[in-house]
Amino acid sequence: MAATLNPALLGVFIPTFIFVSITPGMCMTLSMTLGMTIGIRRTFWMMAGELLGVGLVAAAAVIGVAALMLNYPLLFELFKYLGGAYLAFLGIQMWRSRGKLAIDLESPRHGRATAPTLALQGFVTAVANPKGWAFFISLLPPFISNEQPMLPQLGVLLSLILLIEFSCLVLYASGGRSLSLFLQQRGNVRLLNRVAGTLMLAVGVWLAFG
Repeated sequence: MAATLNPALLGVFIPTFIFVSITPGMCMTLSMTLGMTIGIRRTFWMMAGELLGVGLVAAAAVIGVAALMLNYPLLFELFKYLGGAYLAFLGIQMWRSRGKLAIDLESPRHGRATAPTLALQGFVTAVANPKGWAFFISLLPPFISNEQPMLPQLGVLLSLILLIEFSCLVLYASGGRSLSLFLQQRGNVRLLNRVAGTLMLAVGVWLAFG
């Protein structure tokens, strides 16, 4: 790794990305929300889609595909609004204790969302996040040296990014699960649905208009 990337640069990159990743954002809020409603184990499917999206955005930012998005801003805006509307719809359904992500009032621990649905949800949230694009476009290129082959450097950075991102997602999902158990012990399943639905709706609005 030392031959691929300057250790001094890694010493700056790692804490910087830890700080950025652990800061509450759309993906972390989504992880906490799903941890509340479907549990950590099933939230791993959302995490898989989110990590795929994050890896794609990070690689695109370094390789230069991001320039295509800048040349077609209307297409990106449309994708962002559609993704936000989808998440907002899910939030409203959860608030009303309906839909596949809401906790079933008759069977509080029953999760009905399919793995592909959860993975798609995570992927859309990551790829349609304009702040994610802005972060990777501005942060990653300075850590790539023109004197070294790009692909090995990109591989190291992506591995670190995904490891840190996954750790933070699990941390947030664990917090959501703890809150879920706390509320369910008192029979407040409907309240839990409304808290999770409000958070999901906020993520959708944030994604569309952030």
